[in-house]
Amino acid sequence: MGHLQQETARRRTFAIISHPDAGKTTLTEKLLLLGGAIRTAGAVKSRKSEKFATSDWMELEKQRGISVTSSVMQFTYNDFKINILDTPGHQDFSEDTYRTLMAVDSVVMIIDVAKGVEPQTIKLFKVCRDRGIPIFTFINKLDRQGKEPLELFEEIEEVLGIESFPINYPIGMGQSFRGVYDRFQKKIEWYNENKERQTLEVESMDHLSEALKDVADESTIAQLEEDLLLIDEAGNEFDIEAVKAGKQTPVFFGSAVSSFGVPSFLEHYLQMAPTPQPRESSAGTIEPDQSSFSGFVFKIQANMNPAHRDRIAFLRICSGKFERGMTVWLDRTGKQLKLAQPQQFFADSREIIDEAFPGDIVGLYDPGFYQIGDTVCGVKDTFNYGELPQFPPEHFAKVRAKNAMKQKHFLKGVNQLAQEGAIQIYRTQYEETILGVVGQLQFDVFVYRMKAEYGVDLDMQMMPHQLAKWIVDKEEAKNLQRSSNNLVVADRDERPVIIFENEFALRWFQQKHPDVKLADSSYSLS
Repeated sequence: MGHLQQETARRRTFAIISHPDAGKTTLTEKLLLLGGAIRTAGAVKSRKSEKFATSDWMELEKQRGISVTSSVMQFTYNDFKINILDTPGHQDFSEDTYRTLMAVDSVVMIIDVAKGVEPQTIKLFKVCRDRGIPIFTFINKLDRQGKEPLELFEEIEEVLGIESFPINYPIGMGQSFRGVYDRFQKKIEWYNENKERQTLEVESMDHLSEALKDVADESTIAQLEEDLLLIDEAGNEFDIEAVKAGKQTPVFFGSAVSSFGVPSFLEHYLQMAPTPQPRESSAGTIEPDQSSFSGFVFKIQANMNPAHRDRIAFLRICSGKFERGMTVWLDRTGKQLKLAQPQQFFADSREIIDEAFPGDIVGLYDPGFYQIGDTVCGVKDTFNYGELPQFPPEHFAKVRAKNAMKQKHFLKGVNQLAQEGAIQIYRTQYEETILGVVGQLQFDVFVYRMKAEYGVDLDMQMMPHQLAKWIVDKEEAKNLQRSSNNLVVADRDERPVIIFENEFALRWFQQKHPDVKLADSSYSLS
């Protein structure tokens, strides 16, 4: 095995998706602690903390006390190189959150045991399912009372439409929570009074109750045995191929706060999760261990350093070895670029790196060369990984420059921020500009940056619309120009989009125009 293959084989790149408050920060932190990347819990900035980590780049974030940007954290564990891409949650939910999922090879979904599958998780899950990304589920907060495990499996299968397979199973819950039983390795894992992790192998189910008699009470043990028998008989068979295709999710139970179940989750995950995967391109399938370098830009972050107005393009490496100072070609323009100051990130610090491999994420200084979805290649004969999708916005506003004299700056700013992926822009037939965003916060960032970077004050008029659908056949769009309150607009690539006020308006439209095919995102058109 060559050096490139070895390095690629030890990489695991994933994002954690969850509803706000399901425990994402805590789980991330415990994984970083295991890898020795941080020394104390609490080092990863919590939203409530008063001191701002240096990842709070923009003033706006200081006012909000949240992190708009999703960072990348890399650490090593048992000789694996692990890259976690953070997906901002809730108020900071934006298109970045979706696009981050384009750059990972698998996803860890956290579910709060008391709340089950929540709306935000469903949205992100759909993007993963469309791409066939393997999904690993961590059911968190078992030290609190919650839904029964069997009820949760049913919910995962019904709400998300994916098979579940519990790798471990909780011993009790809430007050009676004692640990987890690992069905794969036939062992019990619990923490003793001194918070030390203890494991005990059990040969069979009969030995299980014997082993637990000093740890858990009788009813907890009886319930555990009953559930395990039921799952063995009626549950799904474990199928690693189905896991890799995103059709079955391995389920783990634990409590991130007390580190319960986290080490065994990580060990199983590293064995099951895919290494960096081949990707489809305009030149066919590109294997990660192909010797020539390639990667794509999935995110652009402006003004990470207020001292100089810099932009950083986040590049996912897909093939070959990346070296500092190397020359690459940008497929969209055919231009040659030198990658002089590549950086790797760790929560609040960035360091210059010399080399990186498939699966890794590097930050490139961007003097305005890159756009979201750009492919860079190490050879002059370039190819591309296709456009990144635009995702359906849920908030819309009409926007114009307060001062008509600033129209030129206004258009420049709007186009620049749209290329960066900060907003989506649509034009009406009357040349009005409509902004569409996935998360409300994107509007605030837009207003702030238009003023700070382009000197333009905005008039913004919020619209009642909530849904956008792409019209598959451009010809059909011409006949639909003006019906009721639905707006037919054009996106940045001149593709027709209908904006609806709500689900009811969409259903009404579909009844009246059953032949008009609509797509959820520009991704579905390709």
